Amino acid sequence: MAGGDGGVSGCGCKGIRSCLLCEAADRELLKEPPQIKSFTYIPKKGIALGVENTDSAGWWFSFPGVCLIEDFVTEDEETEMVHTMDLDEWRLSQSGRRKQDFGPKVNFKKQKVKFGSFTGLPDFSKVLWERMKTHAVLEGFLPVEQCNLDYNSDRGSAIDSHYDDSWLWGERLVSLNLLSDTVLTMSNSSTDLLQLFSSANLSGEPTESSHLNNAQCGLQDSAPHSGPQTALQDSAPHSGPQTALVPCSEVEVAICLPRRSLVVLYGKARYSWKHAIHRQHIKQRRICSTFRELSAEFMRGGTQEKLGQTLLEIALGFQGKSV
Repeated sequence: MAGGDGGVSGCGCKGIRSCLLCEAADRELLKEPPQIKSFTYIPKKGIALGVENTDSAGWWFSFPGVCLIEDFVTEDEETEMVHTMDLDEWRLSQSGRRKQDFGPKVNFKKQKVKFGSFTGLPDFSKVLWERMKTHAVLEGFLPVEQCNLDYNSDRGSAIDSHYDDSWLWGERLVSLNLLSDTVLTMSNSSTDLLQLFSSANLSGEPTESSHLNNAQCGLQDSAPHSGPQTALQDSAPHSGPQTALVPCSEVEVAICLPRRSLVVLYGKARYSWKHAIHRQHIKQRRICSTFRELSAEFMRGGTQEKLGQTLLEIALGFQGKSV
């Protein structure tokens, strides 16, 4: 890659010729990306725990904004819901997914909402909503949109790392995981430093919970790290330090979602961390029903209160057909 070809400021090199400026630029381009440090979310403790046999093993950090409710529906309810969904049309979507939308027509770039053919949430979701309200984390939750996504390993289904909209949709994102276990992967593009703590000072047996979650969701603990030693390894807990700092962008957190579980993302997990479902975590058919509430702008006292009230009246009539 020698030769700046005028692409580097202050460098006039062409062809095979080079100087320190263009050679430095070449080294920057060839630099390997930082190794991602893998953590697993431990629901009972509300923390992310380093995966064993990686350089994050022995470390943890607080991971607020996640509530996982296992066995939210029964096997019979799951069977009935999926049967009802399959009687309706599944429309092709991106990344190997199929979808059914129950919500208003939205142009997020122009921030415009139209009722379109929105007739409300499906009738089978009323019992789900009533059950949601029995959990403190979902007190006052008023779903205005439901999106069913159908994932299948035969299609290589996945969904890329992303933030959900925050102009129309409110704080709580609620997803019901049906038909198979999977993993919700959380990532953060910020270069802000994240403080890690030594698990030597963590009460209880977090590693046992981590193994259980990994096995349940089909995750494998990574093979022992054999690459160059990192700053995190250099300050491993067994050598004495009780804390370490790493960029948020070098961390991933796996949230294991058992079949028939409900997960709620809010606060930092909703706004600071992106979420994704990777292809390798779809082992068979999986259906996800995601429910969203309105943002403050569309609720009482907001500038779009009237529109929001109308949308809620339609949504909570539970007479909806997919649009």
